[in-house]
Amino acid sequence: MGKYTSEDHKKARIVQLFQDGQYLYHKGLKAYRERNLSRARKLIQRAIFLEPENTGMLSQLAVIYTEMGYYQQSNELLDFILKNINEKMTECYYFKANNYAHLGLFQEAYKAAETYLKEDPNGEFSAENAELLDLLDMGEDDSGYSEYDQDDLILKQDKAKSLLESGELQESIKILEEIIADYPEFWSAYNNLALAYFYAGDIQKAKTTIYDILEKSHGNLHALCNLLIFYHYERKDEKVRTLSQQLSNIYPMLLEQRYKLGATLSLVGRYDLGFKWLKSLYRMGFEGDETFYYWLACSAYFTGRTQFAQTVWKKMQEEHPSAGRMEPWKERIEKVPVQRPIEERLAAYYLSGRKGEKELLKAVLDSKMAKTSFEDQFVRLVLYGENGTAVTSKDARLAYRTAKAIEEADRSAIEQEAMCFWIFHVIQQIRASGLQLKNAGGLAAAIYFIWKTEHQERLTKAETAKLFRISPGTLSKYERTLKEHL
Repeated sequence: MGKYTSEDHKKARIVQLFQDGQYLYHKGLKAYRERNLSRARKLIQRAIFLEPENTGMLSQLAVIYTEMGYYQQSNELLDFILKNINEKMTECYYFKANNYAHLGLFQEAYKAAETYLKEDPNGEFSAENAELLDLLDMGEDDSGYSEYDQDDLILKQDKAKSLLESGELQESIKILEEIIADYPEFWSAYNNLALAYFYAGDIQKAKTTIYDILEKSHGNLHALCNLLIFYHYERKDEKVRTLSQQLSNIYPMLLEQRYKLGATLSLVGRYDLGFKWLKSLYRMGFEGDETFYYWLACSAYFTGRTQFAQTVWKKMQEEHPSAGRMEPWKERIEKVPVQRPIEERLAAYYLSGRKGEKELLKAVLDSKMAKTSFEDQFVRLVLYGENGTAVTSKDARLAYRTAKAIEEADRSAIEQEAMCFWIFHVIQQIRASGLQLKNAGGLAAAIYFIWKTEHQERLTKAETAKLFRISPGTLSKYERTLKEHL
């Protein structure tokens, strides 16, 4: 009996030891002194998970981020300290100034250094800060960076994000590419660019952009989450499993990162991991949007926490009464064609609309399947028509109008599944190439004419143009365009 008690006591001590944040922190400091930055980061992240308001641990992690070249993550962490834990921890401003200088954001660096001088003129880093201010003063004229440049960057970011959310993908891509050219280490622009490519249907470019981020900013959480979504969208189950497991070992400090990680893991079906991070935000009183509550309820339900899931869902309905979402446990996912490529899904949606299968289309909108804003808005057009829903995506409108024009010209053609699939295959190719086509009638006529002639059907351009109420010249123009890009 005594031996059992002794062994039990030893186990209790071991468990207590490994749950002690200070133990992990000092292990992390040891790794840091040995210049094993990757191990130091992981150990201190785990320590902070146990002691989330320990400013010493948080600031040390910010320093490690800086030394690893993760300047943006470091600044996000420093902002978190100032806003949520200790606004008088003035050295954060000096560290931020250094990070901004590394990113090439010299005006922001100057502002942060000035703030440090104002808040703590005799602080620990006052001498280093004075040198940095002198350097930034000297470099401003030579570098060409001005306050206007920094304001311009912020405006460009906001505009690109707004265009991305509204479905104006090519415009968003153009601005994001400009930002990256001017600020080659501004990783959020890369992540948004990858999403823009993804929504535009160019999955390969999206993944290449993510690989570029990860090569230069190892462990970038948003990039890893976006890559996981892409793998999920492509139904690469083994890669989803491997990357999900990799992400399970990450301990994000920032609220935004926890939200991104929790929602992403829930989306790909790792409800256990997703619930862990989303519930941690919920406990902290995080005021999320409807999407936050959706994934929290979803991950709770599918990990057996039914009552909590229903409580969260009720809270979402109270705070976001216009959301109009269906409870995740009531979704008819089995009827959604999630295993097909997007061209087949678009064709299936359109054919379902012709058959009057409204409930199926509503289930698609409510489901938690991976779908882009383009796909979502296309389904809304099929379900409600152009006058019945507010759609901002030009691509979705063009796709819908093109299919509609072919249906009006030759109803029997749209009923052929092979041709219907080909219509949307062409549209995806157009989106991926960045072509800005506006005349749905001309595009529809060219798609129809090429299909018919390729299948040895006798049809002249004059007959086709008349069928679609356009000129033969317009038909020829669109035919040439398609053949150049198909």
